[in-house]
Amino acid sequence: MSIFFFAPNPEIAETYRRVLSHVQDRVQVIEAHMDKAVALARTLAEQGAEVFVARGGTARRLMADDIRVPIVEIHLTSGDMAQALSEARSLSRSERPVIAVVAFPNMVQNLLDFEPFLNVNLFYYQLDSESDAPILVRTAIADGAQVILGGALTTQSVKSLGVPAVLLRTGESSIRQALEEAQRIVYARKLEARRANELKAILQYAYEGIIAINSSGHVMVFNPVAQSVTGLSEEQALGQLASKVIPSIRLNEILEGGNEHVGQIMDFGRSKVMINRIPIHVGGEIVGALATFQDVTRIQSLETRIRREIYSKGHVAKFCLEDIRGTSPVLTRTVETANRYAQVESTVLIHGESGVGKELFAQGIHRASGRADGPFVAVNCAALPESLLESELFGYVEGAFTGAVRKGKPGLFELAHRGTIFLDEISEIPLSLQGRLLRVLQEFEVVRLGHDRVIPVDVRVLCTTNRDLSRLVEEGSFRQDLYWRLNVLSLAIPPLRERPDDVLLLVDEFLRLLDSGKHEKIRFTQNAADFLTRYPWPGNVRELKNFCERLMAVSQGEEVDEAFAKRLLEHREQAQATFELHADPRDVERALAAAGGNMGQAARMLGIHRATLWRRRKRILSSVNGKR
Repeated sequence: MSIFFFAPNPEIAETYRRVLSHVQDRVQVIEAHMDKAVALARTLAEQGAEVFVARGGTARRLMADDIRVPIVEIHLTSGDMAQALSEARSLSRSERPVIAVVAFPNMVQNLLDFEPFLNVNLFYYQLDSESDAPILVRTAIADGAQVILGGALTTQSVKSLGVPAVLLRTGESSIRQALEEAQRIVYARKLEARRANELKAILQYAYEGIIAINSSGHVMVFNPVAQSVTGLSEEQALGQLASKVIPSIRLNEILEGGNEHVGQIMDFGRSKVMINRIPIHVGGEIVGALATFQDVTRIQSLETRIRREIYSKGHVAKFCLEDIRGTSPVLTRTVETANRYAQVESTVLIHGESGVGKELFAQGIHRASGRADGPFVAVNCAALPESLLESELFGYVEGAFTGAVRKGKPGLFELAHRGTIFLDEISEIPLSLQGRLLRVLQEFEVVRLGHDRVIPVDVRVLCTTNRDLSRLVEEGSFRQDLYWRLNVLSLAIPPLRERPDDVLLLVDEFLRLLDSGKHEKIRFTQNAADFLTRYPWPGNVRELKNFCERLMAVSQGEEVDEAFAKRLLEHREQAQATFELHADPRDVERALAAAGGNMGQAARMLGIHRATLWRRRKRILSSVNGKR
């Protein structure tokens, strides 16, 4: 039940039930009058009643009481009053009877307008309270009233006084009108409750803090985020003056000045927030003020997530330090050092020969760091032409150069925001770009090509080289200030020849990864195992992996002897010579001579990228021409 009709006596209650029989599952008729009705209404309100319907004095009492449920008053229609007056006139033998109306004012609105049409003397005695009824009835009789007309209180008071009384009855039309109004209220309350729940859900689960005040400056809205940021509970804030409980938000300024303040950074206790403060207008009048704000740290976190989801798909580190196989003391110490480096934010310069696994260590450091959830953006500085390297690193805007992608493109430093950028073969960055790279590493800000807007980036830098950067500094091909900016933490990766005990372990691991079933059939003679352990592996782990792939491809399950292993390595003597060439300062020219001038073959012999070989040869030629 959601609608309750209060009837003052059994007769009217019965009329209500008869008229309301078609909605009896949603409406209940209760026989209760005045104080009794008020007491019942309070209990029903606590139980969820939505509308009370009453008439006369009971309706007035309910409206005057602090009951937070809508009250619908039953108004007597003109027909109801005309019928009551006609009945009162018939009870008197006088040609022009004297009729006294003793009732509350809300029951007899416009009743006196009927007097000219009924040939009666009509007098009105207004009830203000329940206790007035007996007194006013006696007064009316003393004044010569022949018939008393009124509600339940009045007719009850007349019973023992010997004067006829007529009850102002509620007609069916009045009851139906009251029911329709009550039903409209129930619908409106349900709609309002639904909207209130929707608004509550929005406020409860909004990522922004929301505080609103009314025209008097009292806090009316204070959602959970606002509680978290301010440290105040909802109970401490709601209904209080904002100027007292949260003075730093200064909403009174908005209320008084009527101006918007959007996008301001403000200290809120121990938090720094971005806040918007705006006035609330209704009908051209300021009726309150609203503040919405977000913790700057959360905004930065969301920015990082957006950047990662939009731009950085695929920029992930696949390997961790635990994936590095080997038990030799030198490798174990190197992994331990890498783990310690992972716990700080400093730049790490990883150096070692080609093929030792420098990128594997870089990925492992990233995965072991506090940036593990961020992107890992790798760029091979030797593989990109100088003309493209700048735009790839720093990005560009639309129209920055011929062929630029429409709408521009973020650079790799932007993609690495809140993560790690891995600059492989850092020694190959052209001298013309080294100054700009240095500025980025110092300021952690980038400017896209063709633009002047500064974009802050939060990145950790890891870089690798297989060359002696200090020697390049002496030669003038690498900036000294950039060298010292990069060489904060140094990590030397040992070549495979310095950890021979790891060779057979790695062979078994690579064969297992290449084919988990077939590798179990491959066996090495003792001579072959000794040979693999003694072999200098100039191409390091990369060469060893290539050896395992060739072995897996050609092996038929027979036992591998030393001769077979040598053939797979394309003659030990040639490989040893290649290693010596790689270590010699004149490696480029010697490798080119050995390869008959073939750039690709020479690069493979040296274990470097063809573009890297091309750059090194260009530098040598420039140096020779300069000396001439």
